[in-house]
This record gives sequence, structure tokens and C-alpha cells, in this order.
Amino acid sequence: MPKFDGIVKPKTKRAKRFLEGRAPKLTEDVKTAMIMKGGNSSLTVTQALKDIYALKKPNAVLFKKKNITRPFEDSTSLEFFSKKSDCSLFLFGSHSKKRPNNLIFGRLFDFHVLDMIELGIEKYISLSDIKSSKCPEGTKPMLVFAGDTFDTNNEYRRLKSLFIDFFRGPAVSAVRLAGLEHVLHFTALEGKIYMRSYRSLLKKSGCRTPRIELEEIGPSFDLVLRRTHLASDDLFKFSHRRPKALKVRKKKNISRDSFGTKFGRVHMQKQDLTKLQTRKMKGLRKRRGAAGAEDKDVQEPKVAKVEG
Repeated sequence: MPKFDGIVKPKTKRAKRFLEGRAPKLTEDVKTAMIMKGGNSSLTVTQALKDIYALKKPNAVLFKKKNITRPFEDSTSLEFFSKKSDCSLFLFGSHSKKRPNNLIFGRLFDFHVLDMIELGIEKYISLSDIKSSKCPEGTKPMLVFAGDTFDTNNEYRRLKSLFIDFFRGPAVSAVRLAGLEHVLHFTALEGKIYMRSYRSLLKKSGCRTPRIELEEIGPSFDLVLRRTHLASDDLFKFSHRRPKALKVRKKKNISRDSFGTKFGRVHMQKQDLTKLQTRKMKGLRKRRGAAGAEDKDVQEPKVAKVEG
């Protein structure tokens, strides 16, 4: 595909379809994550990456080869792989003596690193260690965040936003009750983040609403926050801008209440009530005989002529 003034022009129909798929859209596709490990990685990190890939499938790409890079020092290789695989999220796993069992969650904006948060694994239970029935692949999870730290601390607030971006799955217009079976629970307590995965079971309750029980299916993580690389407030705000075509235009004299009921105000000109056409009823009509009698009563009295 040749370049003219920075514009790539395709030569074949296949290249044209490829460029159309990468072109900006009003409604973007589901965010895809690339999952990779560094030059040095432990068995715990390797298994953790596989389990998170299982949760994220099919919207994830697992890199099997090692990538000798350090994201906090040089992120050019991550940006290169992001552009090549069209991924806006990444998870990088590594292991060293200074930072053992290390996971780096991050996201990109315009193929440049926006946020990176480094977490250390202190305790880990894999999917295979918990013997229970699992959720089907591609199930959209329900995300639950517990702990005031997710709302008060700026780093934890960005971490919450990053977890939502990473695990939210595709946007859907409707949800059925039986499809709400996967729960991801994040708890921030005493400087640690506890990540648990549950499967919701609908039990009989004797009434129309079922009784819900949670069964742990794994994986289970006890994480500790390490290094962070956060975007500035201006850049973070700029990355959340929406196209003008998607913004809902406010209509005049139309409002909605808290329940979604639509109210409209109509302005009318002043009416002349003298020309208002009223409904004619038969009971209010005057009869012919009664009308003649009234005319006779109203007649003037006769005056006698006097001859002189």
C-alpha cells in the first residue's frame, strides 16, 4: 500500500477492507486486550496471564513468545504491537528479584500509552485449582467494587476505571436474567486489592423472584499496588470526548422526570372565545309554538283612535 502525503491508498480490495476496519467509527468496536509476558516470568505469572486470558476471551490476544521490554522505561514496543494487532488494552507480566510476580495493566489512546498501573501478586489461586463448573466463554461479567478507597484515592479511582475498561465486555441493549451468571468482585482494603470471581446460581425461593447464591470459580488474586503512570487530567478528559453526532441534542420545551416520563410544553396564541363553536343540544332549542307565544306577549298594546 503506497503512501501519498501521509495517506495510505490501498491497491487491492482486501487492503481496502482492512483499512476500513481500522478507520475511526462513531461507535467503536469492543476493546481488545493483548496479553504478553516479559523476558523473565515465573510459573505464577504465566498461569495468571492464561487465566485472565480465559476471562477476557474472545476479545483478547495472547502472545506466546517472550518480549524483552520494560513498559515504565520504554513503551515503544507496546505501542508498536498495539497498532499491529489493533488493541487498546494490554496486560504485561514479569518477574524479578526486586518486583516478584508483577502484573502491569494498561490502556492506550490513539496508539499511545494513556495509563499504566503495576500490581504485585501476593496470593494466587488458579482456575484449575478450584473444582467447579465454569461460565461459558464470552459471558459478560457483572463488576462489583467494594471499598471507599476506590472513590477517595486518585490512583485507586483510575485503577477502578481501568478494570472496568478491561473486563466490561461488549455493550448490549438487553439482558436476560439467566445470562447474569458471572460476577467479578474487587475489594480495596488496608492497601490491598482482592479480586474474586463468582458464578451466580438461581435457586428456588417459593416465589417468582429466585434466590441467588454465589459459587467461587476462580481465579483468585490478592494484589498490592506498586508503580503507576497516569495521564494528565487534560489528556484523560480529552480521551473521553464523544463525537458530536452521538451527543443527544436538547429539544426545547421537552423534559423528563426521574422515572423517564416525557413532558412537553405547548405555547398557543390567545383565543377569541366569542367565536368559539360550542356544541348544539336539542334540549336547548326553542319550539316554534313557544316562540310564537312569546312574540304575541311582546307585541305593543293597541291605541284607540279618537275622532274629532
